[in-house]
Amino acid sequence: MTPEELRARVADREIDTIVLAFCDHYGRLMGKRVDAAFFLAGLDAGGDQAGTHVCDYLLTVDMEMEPVSGYPFANWSTGYGDVHLVPDVDTIRGAAWAPGTAWVMCDVEAVETHDPVSVAPRSILRRSVERLAGHGLTAMAGSELEFFLFEQSYREASSAGYAGLEPAGWYVEDYHLLQGARVEPFVGDVRRALSDSGIPVESSKGEAGRGQHEINIRYAHVVEMADRHALLKHAMKEMADTRGTSVTFMAKPHDADVGSSSHLHLSLWRDGQNAFVGAGGEPSDEFRWFLAGWMAHVDDFMVCYAPTINSYKRYRDLSWAPTRVAWSRDNRTAGFRVLGHGPSLRIECRIPGADVNPYLAYAASLASGLLGIEQQLEPPPSFDGDVYGADQLPSLPSSLEHAVMAFRSSAATTEAFGADVVEHYSRVHEVEVEAHARAVSDWERTRYFERI
Repeated sequence: MTPEELRARVADREIDTIVLAFCDHYGRLMGKRVDAAFFLAGLDAGGDQAGTHVCDYLLTVDMEMEPVSGYPFANWSTGYGDVHLVPDVDTIRGAAWAPGTAWVMCDVEAVETHDPVSVAPRSILRRSVERLAGHGLTAMAGSELEFFLFEQSYREASSAGYAGLEPAGWYVEDYHLLQGARVEPFVGDVRRALSDSGIPVESSKGEAGRGQHEINIRYAHVVEMADRHALLKHAMKEMADTRGTSVTFMAKPHDADVGSSSHLHLSLWRDGQNAFVGAGGEPSDEFRWFLAGWMAHVDDFMVCYAPTINSYKRYRDLSWAPTRVAWSRDNRTAGFRVLGHGPSLRIECRIPGADVNPYLAYAASLASGLLGIEQQLEPPPSFDGDVYGADQLPSLPSSLEHAVMAFRSSAATTEAFGADVVEHYSRVHEVEVEAHARAVSDWERTRYFERI
């Protein structure tokens, strides 16, 4: 809604709370809830009065919200000051899942200079979009998100150590309408709430795991799509929480079941036309170059597609997740699947899991593809058949540790993101690797407690 529409709904007492949100490095939404009249007064005043301030440590904490050393951006010696959350008024939307509330996505700026904070995920995506605009191009994007739904609440799941949870279905339900009907009281409410909140939903369906489902939202400009993606996850968690159930977007929550993906669809546009379409409806040069760059730099940007230790457990042959870098037309074994014709021609990247930070994943995708366009790279021949059995194709990185080393040492990531961003996110992922190395797992206790 526009600021004027918001003002009318506040005057009518339909909305009394504004959530000012931004995305942290893990893909979580952080921010503040503020009084609606106070927000509008700040918006009218403009400048420093618009939006709010939050502590800059939010872009350096670990998953447990502990401050972590090793970040030049913010640390104890700098005193952990503030950053300014600047509301993007084009993103104001009523939150149908939380009556009386509206949400605004924010850009993160330095308090004194008002420069964008370079390491904020939305800033990183905006820079990729700006580079794309230098070629006269815009990007349209769509996310497909998979998730598992459980009968236990988040508090119950935590108390149980996340073990023995009961999924919301008891057999594989891929496209099963009966199993889908059993969770329709939740998933149907999600579809309606998102659509009523300016996040139009196309469809939902059962997926290939027990209690696993997929929800697809309407494609949009890539920044708007990243906002929708992040809000979808947050809204679903809030809605599950109020119902005493839980959803997870872990890439691989079970040993036995398949993992959850977040397939990314991208197309480039110029002057209102799909730039991927060339003469006679055939794929254009820019399509080929963009695809080639995206594929060529998968290893360099892998931390942006697979950001957690758990991410890499999803990549198993015959699991619907890709294990090798290849492209093909409408082939679900390939990491890059080309779909559509004419205006709908697009590239689907099947590498990211549901744990992905959408801003970083889309930024990496655009940056890689742009390198392909600038260098006029040609993709390898399309691969027909079962990619899982094709040992001659390059494999995906096998662990977060390997992916971090590739990200830090790559000239492509530094060129695309800047040295400060590469250093910052190398540290983000090193923290995860270090935490995992220290942890003692249930698997270790089961395997070694008695028998070693």
